[in-house]
Amino acid sequence: MEISPYLRRANYYETDQMSIVHHSNYFRYFEEARIEFMHAIGCDVKDMEKLGIIIPNVDAYAKYIKTIVFYKLMQIETKLVKFNGAKMVFEYIIKFADTNEVAATGHTTHCFVNNEHKPMSIKHTFPDIYNRLKENIKN
Repeated sequence: MEISPYLRRANYYETDQMSIVHHSNYFRYFEEARIEFMHAIGCDVKDMEKLGIIIPNVDAYAKYIKTIVFYKLMQIETKLVKFNGAKMVFEYIIKFADTNEVAATGHTTHCFVNNEHKPMSIKHTFPDIYNRLKENIKN
């Protein structure tokens, strides 16, 4: 299944005194795009949490290439690149929607824990979710 890029404008409150998006916001953009990706493949994060599946972030990286300024329209491409039922890795490319120039790249790593924050594998406990994620790995 082809997932459309997540479209978003840079908000004024996300910028600094120079009208440039503060670096911490890129991780928020990654999160928003990841949640939309999960929803698009039928693994809605809110529904998963109702089942007792929590997906904490255990690693995050961003490379800043071009500055993003207030009200600039971005498209964020999200790919699930690794998944084994206990851990998954997403990669992101933030591009300017009008020029397709890359503004930033990054990745995040996540694990699965239960409501008691104990690590879990979803392979046998939630096979439908496991299979949807497995089907959407792109390298």
